[in-house]
Amino acid sequence: MNSLLPLPTSQSSVPLQRTRGGGRLSVKQSAGESRIDRLFQEGSARIRIPRVPRGSPLEAVLINTAGGLTGGDRMDWAFEAGEGASMALATQACEKTYKAHGKSEARVSVQLKLNAESSLAWLPQETILFDRARLARSIEVDMAAGSRLLMVEPLVFGRLAMRESVVEGHFRDRWRIRLDGDLVHAEDMRLGPDIADVLARAAVAGGGLAVATVLMIAPEAEARLLAARQVIGTSGGASFLFTRRSGSAAPETGKLLARIVAADSYELRKVLVPLIRLLNPQGGMPKVWSI
Repeated sequence: MNSLLPLPTSQSSVPLQRTRGGGRLSVKQSAGESRIDRLFQEGSARIRIPRVPRGSPLEAVLINTAGGLTGGDRMDWAFEAGEGASMALATQACEKTYKAHGKSEARVSVQLKLNAESSLAWLPQETILFDRARLARSIEVDMAAGSRLLMVEPLVFGRLAMRESVVEGHFRDRWRIRLDGDLVHAEDMRLGPDIADVLARAAVAGGGLAVATVLMIAPEAEARLLAARQVIGTSGGASFLFTRRSGSAAPETGKLLARIVAADSYELRKVLVPLIRLLNPQGGMPKVWSI
């Protein structure tokens, strides 16, 4: 049977439909509450604000109505916590990145800004990479003195329960975090093309299919280190480093950094959920998370 709409091939000139989306949200403190200041969304990006108890950080849920990403797709997010305001950001579901067409890649950019005495928790659910997916992500954070940041980024390679395996693909992740203009955290991760071989190495994931990076920059970060290590146990490790020395005009603050490796997403969540509750006592777990 001949199709009236033939599927495009690598030699086809038929253009492929691509997803474009962008969302921006700024939060201000008003009458002792964190409230929406400005909200913008376009394309496949949606931002929803669920009800939270009075006095809790404003919670925003990020949605990609396209249901996932593939090569050539683009999503751009930007968020700002005003002076004294608090916000928590989470995704409605896991962001799935599917097999790319040719060498095209999906691109995701995240920009976070924290003003003085504000707090922001970046708590997306897992990014799931499927076989032959290609994803490039960048995260830029600009912090002011006295602000508090918590970032959790889980990454899963296929779904073990669905007997999916990721053999090949490309993943690029770039983080740049600045405090009063000074670079306090930078990392670049590249995986591919032989992802399965890399994950099997003992120095990488030892065969684990789920990993996560947890980063906290706050005055109380050092005090959370011992408890964080107890929660993580043998699934990874955590360290602490001062990012602002005593004697400066701003309060002394530091960076808690943890890496976690698990067999699958379920085992990863068993560590992440109590760890987030420990490091985010004011906001706790976003409603959309479950285990």
